[in-house]
Amino acid sequence: MKKLTILGILAVTLFLGKAASAEQVEIKAGDTLSELSVKYGVSVDDLVKINNIEDPSLIFAGEIIETEATADTSSTAAATTATVQSATASASEATTTTSTASSYTATSSSAKEWIAQKESGGSYDARNGIYIGRYQLTASYLNGDYSVENQERVADAYVASRYGSWENAQAFWLANGWY
Repeated sequence: MKKLTILGILAVTLFLGKAASAEQVEIKAGDTLSELSVKYGVSVDDLVKINNIEDPSLIFAGEIIETEATADTSSTAAATTATVQSATASASEATTTTSTASSYTATSSSAKEWIAQKESGGSYDARNGIYIGRYQLTASYLNGDYSVENQERVADAYVASRYGSWENAQAFWLANGWY
């Protein structure tokens, strides 16, 4: 029965091609689209499109923006498919768990590689002052272990906790020149 309900939601969402109702948020001093995208789970590109923002690096305190709006069918379908897969797996288990930090889409891998190229030219041996390795993390993050495996693990954890995804980290990098 749960599968039927979930598939029904998927069908309606795909048919309508719309996300949930919009939430309005007032921009506060110091807010950035990158931070808002992480907070509300909406990509920077979607925030720009939804709100017709001409220059993503220029938002002003007091402005009201929408965090959700009509989305194109492909992005809605992808999000809904992931939700259906997660809900279906959860329905067959006694407990519900969510794991997004360890699964990468092609876009995530592309964003991750893009950041690595910008930060270190892709080199695990790169050094720039206190910054070490492919993702230019500090020694304190790497805890003295500069192995390839640890650099990958620590970078994934850092990005997941700070930005939520490699795409959001890339958007932040584009807005600020660092991540």
